[in-house]
Amino acid sequence: MTVSKEILVQIKRLIPPLTGKLHKGQSGRVGVIGGAQDYSGAPFFAAISALRMGADLSHVICSPTAADPIKTYSPDLIVHPILREDRPTEDVRAELSGLLERLHVLVIGPGLGRENYMQKYARLALSLAKDQNMYIVLDADALWMVQKDLGLVKGYHKAVLTPNVVEFRRLAESVGLPPDSPPSLQASIISRRLGGVTILQKGPKDIVSFSHSEKPSNEEDEKTVEVDTEGGLKRCGGQGDILSGLTGTMLAWGKNYEGGGFNADEEKLSPRSIPLLASIGASMVTRTASKRAFNRYGRGLVTQDILPDIGGAFAEVFGEEIGRKASL
Repeated sequence: MTVSKEILVQIKRLIPPLTGKLHKGQSGRVGVIGGAQDYSGAPFFAAISALRMGADLSHVICSPTAADPIKTYSPDLIVHPILREDRPTEDVRAELSGLLERLHVLVIGPGLGRENYMQKYARLALSLAKDQNMYIVLDADALWMVQKDLGLVKGYHKAVLTPNVVEFRRLAESVGLPPDSPPSLQASIISRRLGGVTILQKGPKDIVSFSHSEKPSNEEDEKTVEVDTEGGLKRCGGQGDILSGLTGTMLAWGKNYEGGGFNADEEKLSPRSIPLLASIGASMVTRTASKRAFNRYGRGLVTQDILPDIGGAFAEVFGEEIGRKASL
């Protein structure tokens, strides 16, 4: 199924109201784990996109070699250069645990790289986040980490995996996806074999799916949604980092919604639906922002060109207090 009006209404219930009554942090505290020696752009794009979407605070937890460049990109980001190769793991564990207690969601993977020490810290962060019952987004080389050890995420319903075409193929091989599986069902099968994590399969049309049962009896057990929102014609490197940051913000809002922080309803949305709804919303905004930026820059579009369009794309998709109509 595609994004219906009912789904759009459900997503909007996760969005904190701009009433002026919320204090700093209630609109989302997002953390990004990444930023190895050669990769400072990816964690920046994820973290700054989270802010552009409407999160209050965005933290980057990275290696010291990536920290200084990231700090120069934006003073709005809180940068923690604690992932040192020569640092005792228990010291990092203690500091990471304290940091995660202040966050609503953790995005793991943008600019992570595959160096042993960064992969070690990513596994540590994932374990700590699960212990603290956090929502988690896994992208880029965090997916490579998961492909090597599926048990890292298996059965953790608050995880969202965001594979591109190549990453999806590798993930499919890791879970033993039958090669003759219908393309429209592949994300659902992978989700089921990973114990119900949410899969955001990036492509010409993004597919968002979760499946908790071999024999689903209702939407609590399985749901797949195709996001056919128009995007730009150029998919530049870094657009996936934007998507992971926006997904992080939507999940942070979902965490606060789940805790009764705002938008109190007579009947609450099911907690199991929050990762699916957050992923759909983030996909719609990313694709719309890409389209808006592409219409200006065309073939020369780079990821940085998309950032200023995130706010306008959000208003175009969901409507805003300024009176713009939503796209559905």
